[in-house]
Amino acid sequence: MKINLSDGEWKLMNHLWATAPKTITELTSEMSSETGWTKNTIITMLSRLEAKGAIHHEDGGRAKLYSPLIPREDAALAETKDFLGKVFGGSLGLMVHAMVESRTLTEADIAELSAILEEAGGEKT
Repeated sequence: MKINLSDGEWKLMNHLWATAPKTITELTSEMSSETGWTKNTIITMLSRLEAKGAIHHEDGGRAKLYSPLIPREDAALAETKDFLGKVFGGSLGLMVHAMVESRTLTEADIAELSAILEEAGGEKT
């Protein structure tokens, strides 16, 4: 299932992925200094995320308890594929080349990429 998340929805989802379930009051308290969002904004965002199938709620007595339905890894993978498709025509190589040419890769980044590629190469049959 492909779910496109806005920047704001990512912020809210990150809070739910960190610890869930959470109430509207908890989310508002955690996010107000970071985003300036009011309780009404949080409610709107939660409604949108529920409509997209990204979260669900359970009645928890006095307050609804919200939890993610999709794992962070699935959302990140879908977002990455969408980004690669839009910006680089689906070419991971073109993206890495652009990063190398712009000198944005650190030595740590290169070491991490090398380790990932080495691991991927070891999985061939």
